[in-house]
Amino acid sequence: MDIATLIGLTMGLGAIIGGAVLEGLHLTALLQPTAAIIVLGGTFGAAFVSFSLDVALGAFKDLKKLLTSSPKNDDLITEICGYAAKARKNGIIALEQEGQTHKDRFMKKAISLSVDGVEPKDIRELLEIDLGAEEESAKMSAEFFEAAGGYAPTIGIIGAVLGLIHVMSNLEDTSKLGAGIAVAFVATIYGLVTANIICLPAATKIKNRIKDDTVRKEIIIAGVVAIQNGENPRFIEERLRSYLGSHAKRGGDVAEEGRSKG
Repeated sequence: MDIATLIGLTMGLGAIIGGAVLEGLHLTALLQPTAAIIVLGGTFGAAFVSFSLDVALGAFKDLKKLLTSSPKNDDLITEICGYAAKARKNGIIALEQEGQTHKDRFMKKAISLSVDGVEPKDIRELLEIDLGAEEESAKMSAEFFEAAGGYAPTIGIIGAVLGLIHVMSNLEDTSKLGAGIAVAFVATIYGLVTANIICLPAATKIKNRIKDDTVRKEIIIAGVVAIQNGENPRFIEERLRSYLGSHAKRGGDVAEEGRSKG
């Protein structure tokens, strides 16, 4: 479970609702089913128009990445080194069971190729093609939510305008004029919240998961190729841990660049 996602959603929505309550606004004023239908339906309808059905459905499936934490690469390295020691002692064929039963599809494929006697360079080539294809698919999911985040505020304005049209068509009852205008602008709030609390953060989180998953798969590729080459498990461990260092360094460089710009 990714606690950061839960904290972020709770903090973001809580701050908006809490601020409204402190201003004396009744929560019932924010509960407008019509506005929700206009904003959510219009936003994701426009996103579906922009992308193929497979991409759109895949994007919603990838929402689970918002609530799941990335596996620890330290544990992955330990696992691979265990496979290396086993293969070094009993031969690569000793990993046949792992190649058939491993829960991770990418690891399962990598070990199976190795057990089948595929050349190390061919294993790397096949797995890198697989990695690239999955990475591109995941990027499309992020782009889907980025697009939805761009549409949502505009759809919110459309909802507000529709509400104002309704208000202006009933000007004879001036006692309800103020309340009607307030209700009309709820659609704008829904649009902004949908974009900035849900869609755009979801796109960013998916992109971060892509980076984590890419590093994990690069470790698997390097590890399995090294096992196939019969390298020493200790040397394999040192090589794989260098991926963690370079990944952390990239993150640090980005943070340092952000501080220098600030």
